[in-house]
Amino acid sequence: MPRLRDAGAVVGHAFAPGHLTGIFAPRTSARDPRARGSVGAGLVLELGVHAEARWIADGTDRVVVRGRNAGSLPISEDAARRVKGDRNGTLAVDLVHELPVGQGFGMSAAGALATATAVTRAIGSEESKSSEIAHLADLFGGGGLGGVAAILGGGLEIRERPGIPPWGEVRRIPFPRTVFVAVVGRPLPSPRLLRNPKFLARVEAAATEGLESLRNRPTPSRFLRESEQFTDRLGLAPPALRKAIDELRRTGASVGQAMFGSALFAAPIGSEGRDRLVAALTRAGLPSLELRVPDSVSETL
Repeated sequence: MPRLRDAGAVVGHAFAPGHLTGIFAPRTSARDPRARGSVGAGLVLELGVHAEARWIADGTDRVVVRGRNAGSLPISEDAARRVKGDRNGTLAVDLVHELPVGQGFGMSAAGALATATAVTRAIGSEESKSSEIAHLADLFGGGGLGGVAAILGGGLEIRERPGIPPWGEVRRIPFPRTVFVAVVGRPLPSPRLLRNPKFLARVEAAATEGLESLRNRPTPSRFLRESEQFTDRLGLAPPALRKAIDELRRTGASVGQAMFGSALFAAPIGSEGRDRLVAALTRAGLPSLELRVPDSVSETL
């Protein structure tokens, strides 16, 4: 619940988890943007974005969205403005991103959802609209296709129908393994890629066979297998990332590219497989994080 602070500010807090996509295909033709997005699958991560929104009804019209070492945050700012609407006042949102921005960890979707939820709690608007607002901000801002729908719950998520629920439909399956994530190069330009029809057609071609296989057998092992093959078919990984993926696969781990970023995720099998993966990451000089894939998501601090 919001609480009063000095200078008459009302404060709202929220958390939204990060996410990595292993395989997807765009679905953007629906007339209603709430039904646009993607089908595919990914993992909801234990780390994400924390938001604090401070609202002062002082008669001005000001919105400030800040993040630590995150540069400009146009998608989160758009989410904040959509929630604020035509209310007069000063709205300040501070975001803490626990994973790198622009590297395929769903930080734009998480930032939009955390921002929208925190702002609704601060200004007292309808919280049930937060996910819809965040989805629209992320979609029109070029952050992703379906990232907000993916993080409304935990586990291995399989987007069976595009868009935000109830337009979209997401199946959730427990993922009882940890994943390692590592950044290998500079961020990839998601907005530009997601607005390129030729690139989206390439994504569709790379994903078709794997999505059908995953629909027939929606299991963690099948997700990892199809994600690896999607990485290979799409061929988006820069040379340094491609080299790292190949080296880490030799440990027996399932390794794919986090879409879209110069980052990878790796899921080892057993304690010995984990040891081999850690040793290979060390040899390659790649700092990494080992993350859980929680079955549920806490939405508040």
